Amino acid sequence: MAKLFAILAAVFALLTPALLAQRGSATTNADLKFVVYFSRHGVRSPTGKAAQYDKFSSAAWPTWPVAPGILTPHGYRLMELFGAYDRQKLAQQGLFAAAGCEAAGHVSFYADSDQRTRETGNALAAGLFPGCGIAVSSREEGTNDPLFHLPSEEVARADSALAVAAIAGRIGGSAGNPTEAYRAQIATFDHLLGTCGKTAASAKRSSLFDVPSTLEAGQGDHLAELRSPLNTASTLVENILLEYTEGMDKQQVGWGCADGATIRSLIALHTAATDFTQRTPAIAKLQASNLLKQIEGAMQQAVEQHPMPGVFSKPTDKALFLVGHDTNILNMAGALNLTWIADERRDDTAPGSTLIFELWKGRDTAAYTVKVFLSVQTLEQMRNTTVLTLDAPPERVPVFLPGCSRVDFSCSWSDFMRTLEDVQR
Repeated sequence: MAKLFAILAAVFALLTPALLAQRGSATTNADLKFVVYFSRHGVRSPTGKAAQYDKFSSAAWPTWPVAPGILTPHGYRLMELFGAYDRQKLAQQGLFAAAGCEAAGHVSFYADSDQRTRETGNALAAGLFPGCGIAVSSREEGTNDPLFHLPSEEVARADSALAVAAIAGRIGGSAGNPTEAYRAQIATFDHLLGTCGKTAASAKRSSLFDVPSTLEAGQGDHLAELRSPLNTASTLVENILLEYTEGMDKQQVGWGCADGATIRSLIALHTAATDFTQRTPAIAKLQASNLLKQIEGAMQQAVEQHPMPGVFSKPTDKALFLVGHDTNILNMAGALNLTWIADERRDDTAPGSTLIFELWKGRDTAAYTVKVFLSVQTLEQMRNTTVLTLDAPPERVPVFLPGCSRVDFSCSWSDFMRTLEDVQR
């Protein structure tokens, strides 16, 4: 036993300096040259109407200040604070000056066409470069953008049967198996829905376990559709997380039954459901292909200093900010086999979650390397509208890119390019 502890202590001693260095983004004898930030939009209202959710709870869901699926004023402010912190961080890393508009001419912003993504882009730009009047590019609202969602014609050409098989092969061949695997956790959440806020006048509700389990070819921009008690629980748990991060009164958050610790426990249902539907490699690689091509092109453009076709940044840019959805982050993570733990949550992509790709250039060798991070505000930082600073930062964790990352979490430029190209084939 003593020998085992000695071995573990030695391993910890070897890993700890690398981990601490990564948390501070320290890179010895190199300069940060370019970054790509891919952010999920900020806190929004639930995408469905309350009537869709009320049948599963004994009490009515709370009223939101905006229409379904819209970035809230609170969500805008949180992303503005996130942008202000990003400016501080990038200044600390030597990419931008700490203030002023000079650097604003060397960044590009591009967002999906939804209100919540466009306004998130505006909030980030306002936080990063206040008063500089940066424009956030996007397609017209309501127009499908293939960078973020597969066009229906591409879905039609894709092999939906293969996508269904890919999920089936991960869940034991039966759409009911994920529910059985998470039955205890779903039952805990179902009890919360059935008892919290309940009154004598409460109407009879449907249990989560009443939802039929099916797996079939998808519609629209979905390659496959998995429906089950787990997937329904996933949606409802995230709605409660949104209530919490919106800063609603504690009696409105899960009808007074869901604090931060409860939400961190229950959000595992959301993580599990989206793991099957968004991270399954056969699906994730196809759905993430356009985004990964954009990131690859932007970074290659920064290295070679000449325009690349279809890239939204300029060769002289120091940063490209892309704003989309949690599904986009999950698809990229599934395609590249990325995992993380941040704010005590495994592989979660709460509002504002940001996947960061940093391009560094060695001072002696002139060799380029790439590092990947995930940056997220904690649930309490969002709930309390915490001002983010270098002394009170959001969570920022290194992400290991299999087949590419080395002991210090850096990828050589050639390995990074090969890894991205491999998953796009």
